[in-house]
Amino acid sequence: MSSLLRLLRLRYLVISTTVGGSYVVHKKYKELQDKLPDISWMKEYMPEENVDALTKYLFDLRDSITIPDTTNLQNHIRQLHERFTDYLVTTTCSKLLILGPSLSLNNHEQKSSNSHFILAKSYQNMQTTNEEQEKLRKAAQFQAHERQEKIQQEMMTIQIKYQREIDRLEKELQSLKKQLLLKQDRTTSGKKQRKIKKSLIDMYSEVLDELSEYDTNYNIQDHLPRVIVIGDQSSGKTSVLEMITQARIFPRGAGEMMTRSPVKVTLSEGPYHVATFKDNRKEYDLTKETDLAALRKEIELRMRASVREGQTISNEVISLSVKGPGLQRMVLVDLPGIISTETIGMASDTKNSITRLANNYMSNPNAIILCIQDGSVDAERSNVTELVSKMDPYGKRTIFVLTKVDLAEANLYDTDRIKKILDGKLFPMKALGYFAVVTGKGNADDSIESIQKYEEEFFRNSKLFRDGIFKATQTTTRNLSFAVSDCFWKMVKESVEQQADTFKATRFNLETEWKNSFPKIREQDRDELFEKARGEILDQVINLSQIPSRQWEENLSKHLWSTMSSFIFNEVFITASQTGSVGGFNTTVDVKLQQWAEKELPRQCVHIGHLVLLDEFQGLIEREQKSRSYDPITNDLKMQVVQACRSRHQWDSKALDSLRVIQTQALQDRNVPDKQQWESAIKFMENTLRKELEHEESELLSNINQSSWKKFIGFQRSTIEEKYRQQCIKELDKVLMSRQQLNQTTKTNQVLRSTLDQDELTAVKKNLQAQKMDVSNEFINETWQRVYKIHFLKQNLTTCIDCRRFFYYYQKGFSDQGLDCHEVVFFWRLKRMIEITSNAIRQQISNIETRRLEREVKEILDDFSGDETLKANLKGKRVDLAEELKRVRQVQEKLEEFIEALNAEK
Repeated sequence: MSSLLRLLRLRYLVISTTVGGSYVVHKKYKELQDKLPDISWMKEYMPEENVDALTKYLFDLRDSITIPDTTNLQNHIRQLHERFTDYLVTTTCSKLLILGPSLSLNNHEQKSSNSHFILAKSYQNMQTTNEEQEKLRKAAQFQAHERQEKIQQEMMTIQIKYQREIDRLEKELQSLKKQLLLKQDRTTSGKKQRKIKKSLIDMYSEVLDELSEYDTNYNIQDHLPRVIVIGDQSSGKTSVLEMITQARIFPRGAGEMMTRSPVKVTLSEGPYHVATFKDNRKEYDLTKETDLAALRKEIELRMRASVREGQTISNEVISLSVKGPGLQRMVLVDLPGIISTETIGMASDTKNSITRLANNYMSNPNAIILCIQDGSVDAERSNVTELVSKMDPYGKRTIFVLTKVDLAEANLYDTDRIKKILDGKLFPMKALGYFAVVTGKGNADDSIESIQKYEEEFFRNSKLFRDGIFKATQTTTRNLSFAVSDCFWKMVKESVEQQADTFKATRFNLETEWKNSFPKIREQDRDELFEKARGEILDQVINLSQIPSRQWEENLSKHLWSTMSSFIFNEVFITASQTGSVGGFNTTVDVKLQQWAEKELPRQCVHIGHLVLLDEFQGLIEREQKSRSYDPITNDLKMQVVQACRSRHQWDSKALDSLRVIQTQALQDRNVPDKQQWESAIKFMENTLRKELEHEESELLSNINQSSWKKFIGFQRSTIEEKYRQQCIKELDKVLMSRQQLNQTTKTNQVLRSTLDQDELTAVKKNLQAQKMDVSNEFINETWQRVYKIHFLKQNLTTCIDCRRFFYYYQKGFSDQGLDCHEVVFFWRLKRMIEITSNAIRQQISNIETRRLEREVKEILDDFSGDETLKANLKGKRVDLAEELKRVRQVQEKLEEFIEALNAEK
């Protein structure tokens, strides 16, 4: 503008010089200047070189003009005016021709071009009146407005045609991609199957899964991008996700909170529209309504299962992968909707829990926040925008989405409000982009295809779109999906290298700490320690078969006699001895042993075999503690395996029948074959009698001796019961001596009765009462049983010594001075039965039970391998450090693999 004014002033000087400073020329210049319109816009459109050229032309013109006579001054002025007007029109027209194509598509430039022509015309006809100029200006504005509407209508038609062509090309491209992927599947399904290369987004999703287990709260390492979908409850958040995934995969409820835990959805392109969970290979066909319903039900069940008792939401992530034609590659995380009020049935901290969960995910500095706002409600009722603005105040990673704009257009009279929202001027938050979408027609059963058609039709006919409030690039979920995907991959490329460097440094620090803390130990995490323990346990199972047969049978015999000794002495031997004759003794023994062998004995022996087998197994594991390779960390795990075997291992049921047969035959045999067997029977009888005698005496005297010791050291005085028992034993010994004296007097060899008769019981009680000791009959009888058994065992020890050289007489079938030694034969029958049983059980263990135990141990270890709680019992600094180092290595390796694939794709 200043250049043009200088130009006019120059023209004035030329003219004034020509006419010699005439007042008429000066006045004409003033009138011409006043009539010129505002041409400040020419500074923007006319280059400086054009102004300089015009200035030069006027200087040349000035030099070529000679000063005329004042009489012809009017003619000279008219000539100069015509020549200047021609130049101005020519320059302006050339400028308009250059800008013409672009002016036809822009409203502002159209107005400018019309102004150019109006200016030229105005300058050419500057003698016209102001009223005529006003009419011309209004006519030009009307023409410009008509032309603007016509161009805008043409633009919409072209855009619709262009969008349809894009859709057609995309469908053709998807079809070609599907055919290509199917061809690859067919080529890799032969015998020489190649390893299918993972897609880039799948590799990235695996990295995120590793990171989510390593750093659940995003406090340490996990700063990789995700698209965090956050919005108020019932704002259309789930519908936006379903439009992006092209399937109705999420549970729905009429105003009820359905999203109870984060759902990570990995979107990628594939020939078929399917969905799979991270921990399950089952594929859900998203083109079938039955599979969709099953998928929604499974997601709902997983959400409810992840919520702890007394809570409403959970932090546990449900990882889902969705593949399909035309899907944009990205990772979305759907969070529970922000609520304003906690309703009945919700936990008292639900609102704060949802806010904390959302803040944890948004605090990731590289997370993309997809902020969903309901366009059909008042903006002042929104909670999510304030929450987002606090986490991302500058809007560097936020994308704003206004949903339900069809309802907003129908309900809102002030369209300026929607314009302010989409321009980012209504909410305090800022964003990278603003989008308006329509995600439904109010019917939950509508298909995604019908909603897409409805959305496109709405924006095509929308008044707000025609008025320029909805820009083409800001509408439809299709454009939103493209924009979010572009932003996602941009953030990934910017942050993944830095993330990899962070893990590389962390790995170096952990490896250095390990070398300093455990320099001579190999790094073993919980899985490796479990596998090591598995191998050692299975080795010990195999070592069971290397135990000598003699060791098995000795252990079995010892346990068998220990289990049956009480029954043999109390129920068989003492009872049979009370008969007083050899025939009565043998008859009682046969009957008792026959009943025992048919009912209890086989089951007892099977139980003993099971016990001995597991005791040997545990003994091998415990003996391993003395070896150099012993690791105390795995000891508890091994003991848990042993205990599981004790409860799970079941002896082969067929062994009962075979044991019953051989035991019955062994117990029925009363013929001792040789002297060696006779002597071994006597030795067995003597050993068992002595052990039983020691046991009974220790039981009888243990309380007395213990009390005497405590009394001696001053801890406790003798109790009244102990005194009574000591005195009762003395009185009962007198009864035994009186019975023996009676036998000697009558010169008979009667068997001492195992019970007290009434006279003896009364005598003992009176004698104790005389000593001021009042005891019950039960107390006397209980003490008598032990006193009599001790006497009985001592008497049979004497018989055992007397029968040591009696085999010759036994073999001949006669007795020496009334000595029959039938007790020796009884113990020989028991010994033979135990030997045969031990041998049978040992063979059962070697041939069958060891292999069955090995299979059971493998099953138990397989069950334990999937029990993370059990593995967590492997504790210690060494385990924790190795576990963290393993995680860091896994994440770093997957990151480097992903970066390599990402660079290759570039």
